[in-house]
Amino acid sequence: MTVRRVMPILTSAAIEESRDFYALLGFEEVMNHGWIMTLASPAQPAAQLSVMTADRTAPVNPDVSIEVDDVDAVYAAVLTTGAEIVHPLRDEEWGVRRFFVRDPNGRVINVLSHRSGHDDD
Repeated sequence: MTVRRVMPILTSAAIEESRDFYALLGFEEVMNHGWIMTLASPAQPAAQLSVMTADRTAPVNPDVSIEVDDVDAVYAAVLTTGAEIVHPLRDEEWGVRRFFVRDPNGRVINVLSHRSGHDDD
């Protein structure tokens, strides 16, 4: 299993204001679905953060996203540990396959893989 990207997720109703603020730090908007916006550094595209009002299909907002190359394998491994699955493994309409799991610190982790032909979360 390979980790492709780790991205913090900030819960906020101030998406536009957040975009403007983080632009001061060198970030640019690379994706915006209205309820979640992702910002990235043009110089380091893997340096990203997202701002989310409320997750569209899950019961809670995650604290961080971890993109992996094989989400199904990670899901199977996590299930063997007895960790709390907060949102079951599923394909989302915006092109990702994902699940949420609670880590030992109580944080909700969005584990995902992009489905072929899609580039945004």
